[in-house]
Amino acid sequence: MTDAPAPLADPHLVYDPVAGDGPKDVVILGSTGSIGTQAIDLVLRNPDRFRVTALSANGGRVALLAEQAHRLRVRTVAVAREDVVPELREALSARYGAGEPLPEILAGPDAATQAAASDCHTVLNGITGSIGLAPTLAALEAGRTLALANKESLIVGGPLVKALAKPGQIIPVDSEHAALFQALAAGTRADVRKLVVTASGGPFRGRTRQELAAVTVEDALAHPTWAMGPVITINSATLVNKGLEVIEAHLLYDIPFDRIEVVVHPQSYVHSMVEFTDGSTLAQATPPDMRGPIAIGLGWPERVPDAAPVFDWSKASTWEFFPLDDEAFPAVNLARHVGGLAGTAPAVFNAANEECVEAFRTGALPFLGIIDTVTQVVEEHGTPAAGTSLTVPDVLEAETWARARARELTARTASAEARA
Repeated sequence: MTDAPAPLADPHLVYDPVAGDGPKDVVILGSTGSIGTQAIDLVLRNPDRFRVTALSANGGRVALLAEQAHRLRVRTVAVAREDVVPELREALSARYGAGEPLPEILAGPDAATQAAASDCHTVLNGITGSIGLAPTLAALEAGRTLALANKESLIVGGPLVKALAKPGQIIPVDSEHAALFQALAAGTRADVRKLVVTASGGPFRGRTRQELAAVTVEDALAHPTWAMGPVITINSATLVNKGLEVIEAHLLYDIPFDRIEVVVHPQSYVHSMVEFTDGSTLAQATPPDMRGPIAIGLGWPERVPDAAPVFDWSKASTWEFFPLDDEAFPAVNLARHVGGLAGTAPAVFNAANEECVEAFRTGALPFLGIIDTVTQVVEEHGTPAAGTSLTVPDVLEAETWARARARELTARTASAEARA
């Protein structure tokens, strides 16, 4: 193990692009989403530690974005949808006083990437989906510390991210990877025997494949322990999210796939564990709340007091662990296969899943059709050429093909069901 490549995320290494006193300047990408709003809550409660200089959002919640910009007094607001710029400017003007300068507005598909490269200490990438890849690469190339909640950018562009990231530059924000990150601090890399990634099991834990055939969108969005965006929540229901996290753990910590285990833990108290060679297992545990992992991403190597709730150890509680049902939930094994293929295969897996989740949300695909269709797209994509150097155009081309093929297969499924 000692001769393996250095891991992307290493709690023993601290990357500090900007030395000095005072609050850390932070850019928040995806500010109106679940991660972004919780990050802003953390920042507002810790003004002596953090100062937000720029926000980015897609543009679907203009009023909230303007309110965030005003409360945080940011320099820059970036929005992906150019059509909402007049509405955004009006909303900002309504909040700022007469004669008070408005923040700079960046607009268009590259706006978040521009914000990620702006002058700051840390970029929190809370964007959902593979569109987060370009901002991730921009933040790394600009020398910023990257608090990474956008797992898809690492999944689809792993070699690209690895080529740019300096030791200690990436701090994971996923609850599972923040847990592994903290537990790994207890030993050396050579001491690690296994990573154990926990899964809540989602809303359908315990159901057979047959019992999943008729579940609805409302059923899939009813997550028992976490409040997340709709795409991530459905990914949790299919366990695609856990599959992505297995690939992410492999990339972040350079641990082989056969030493990354998934166990079901319905309470979501233990966020992941590290098993060491001496037989010890270290678990990181908190009540389900993303503000803890966000605080690790923004504050490391320091901890942020009272960032998240704590347990009341005076009250009895039960913590359960179960093996994963691979027959009912094949997404994790599919992800292992895809991760082993490497190259553009993870990008194909992720892009096809994003299309299938959207088709499920609109009623064009049944729940089981999500993984069935993704599996077929992955199989048709085949094995990437060995030794091929991955480029951004390679990723984009593979994603474009996977999305188109997934839509074709989804339309075929919808047509067959209509005829039935």
